[in-house]
Amino acid sequence: MLKQSLQQKLLQKLSPQQIQFIKLLQIPTVMLDSRIKEELEENPALEDASLSSAEEIPEYSLDEDHNNDTKEEVNDTPDEFNIDDYLQDDDQDDGYRMMSDNDSDDEEKREMPIAVSSSFHEMLQVQLSLCVMGDHEFMVAQQILGSLDDDGYLRRPIIALVDDLAFSQNIFTNEAEILHLLEIIQSFDPEGVGARDLQECLLLQLRRKNQNPISIKLATTIVRDYLDEFTKKHYDKLERSLGISSEELKSAINEILKLNPKPGNSFADNSKQLQVIPDFIINKNDQYLLLTLNSKNAPELRVSRSYQEMFQTYDKSVQKDKKMKEAVQFVKQKLDSAKWFIDAIKQRQQTLIKTMNAIMNFQYDYFLTGDDRKLRPMILKDIADQVQMDISTVSRVANSKYVQTEFGTFLLKSFFSEGIQTESGEEVSNREVKKILEECIGNEDKLHPLADEKLAEILKENGYNIARRTVAKYREQLNIPVARLRKEL
Repeated sequence: MLKQSLQQKLLQKLSPQQIQFIKLLQIPTVMLDSRIKEELEENPALEDASLSSAEEIPEYSLDEDHNNDTKEEVNDTPDEFNIDDYLQDDDQDDGYRMMSDNDSDDEEKREMPIAVSSSFHEMLQVQLSLCVMGDHEFMVAQQILGSLDDDGYLRRPIIALVDDLAFSQNIFTNEAEILHLLEIIQSFDPEGVGARDLQECLLLQLRRKNQNPISIKLATTIVRDYLDEFTKKHYDKLERSLGISSEELKSAINEILKLNPKPGNSFADNSKQLQVIPDFIINKNDQYLLLTLNSKNAPELRVSRSYQEMFQTYDKSVQKDKKMKEAVQFVKQKLDSAKWFIDAIKQRQQTLIKTMNAIMNFQYDYFLTGDDRKLRPMILKDIADQVQMDISTVSRVANSKYVQTEFGTFLLKSFFSEGIQTESGEEVSNREVKKILEECIGNEDKLHPLADEKLAEILKENGYNIARRTVAKYREQLNIPVARLRKEL
């Protein structure tokens, strides 16, 4: 038998406007432009004023005390529309304009020219076309070139290439023929292309060098017979096994270090390199800091005039039939969506500048000097308490955002660090400890690099009582290898 019960629950739900704001807040500047273009394409009631004509157009003006959380739901009865909510007087001041004043309209726009160059595989195809061979061999060689990785290695097994040609192109070959054609490809530029592993890549490059110098012969022997000892920097063992002096070994190692372990990278397309666009800019004026928001974060958006005129036509119309009411309902939805998006963009801008201003003030001494030792321990809660926002909101601001300073462009998240207490009781940032650790390793004797235990002792002498495992963790975060791998002759 079914039982009926009455239960009371307290739920917290995000409105569509809040969800839109959260999504806009977490994306960086480089992606904001694409998101705005997407919204402009989807919503004809939204316009980019910077792309419109110079004619004065009534625009939607945001109320400074406006709150996205108090949006009214779309009413299904068009008769209850308030036309004044969507219309503005021509003599009213300019409405919603968010253009940053750190970008001048008269400023000359310059674009970075990109050099036209051939790709890695195109260069190999050109060299293959110059080889004298039959159609069958040419197609097999093309299959080999197509199987090369971007770094120039052939990592697919030879037998797999035989099967690929048989099943996909109905071309029958054998391993011997592929190995023969592979030798031809390995003679192409760049040196080392077509190798199946690092050892073969280095040997291919050494074979093209003049074999008369003793250093080249020693380098070839080391790569061919003692590559494992070389990569682990067991130099003493190499000297004993080869019966050579430290100077001879050093000369051979220098030849190996000149080789390119990834020959395909020499033809990498530079145009595909990621360009960091800062979200914030901090300039120093004497002993004062000036924070500005990147102008790309402040687009000039407004509600379409044509959609406002639709409401005017509806308001003046005597007969309001069903089709007109449906049309006005559609227009109202688009206008609401446009205003919600404008609100979200403005709220995003205000949240970004408010949060970054709190971070700048918290780390004021660091942004004045650029000295990592001036960084104070700072966690998300410290900033959240200052701006009176949730920690998740501060986290979204800090994630994937960059700030440009006079001493470099940095990821905002990198300024958040845990605190470490010194022997004097002072709390310092772990970035300060990493900076000292980096300096110690940079100034060490490369013949006798410092082990983690010794580094921990040095830090302790400077007042930082840190365990060896913590030193190892910081060293790994700095991408610094262990002492044995830092050894040089």
